[in-house]
Amino acid sequence: MTAESKRKIPMRKCSGCGEHFPKNELVRVLRTPEGEIVLDLVGKKSGRGAYLCKNPNCLKKARKGKRLEAALECEIPDGIYEKLAEELTVG
Repeated sequence: MTAESKRKIPMRKCSGCGEHFPKNELVRVLRTPEGEIVLDLVGKKSGRGAYLCKNPNCLKKARKGKRLEAALECEIPDGIYEKLAEELTVG
């Protein structure tokens, strides 16, 4: 076995559909320690994160059910949802 095959791939749960995916396939929404809400496309920033798969329907489900608000324990501005929608259609 090579080092690549032994390496564990972190799995994260999509806030929209509830399915588990490899972390690198998801978009991370982050609440920074300062309380700012940002998209963390690299997945390395510090703070509390919630994940969405790249399915636009999951974004709709997460927004309707306020699942990102629950996961991040704060209000999510409309601008963040717009950036997410743009990222999901482009990415």
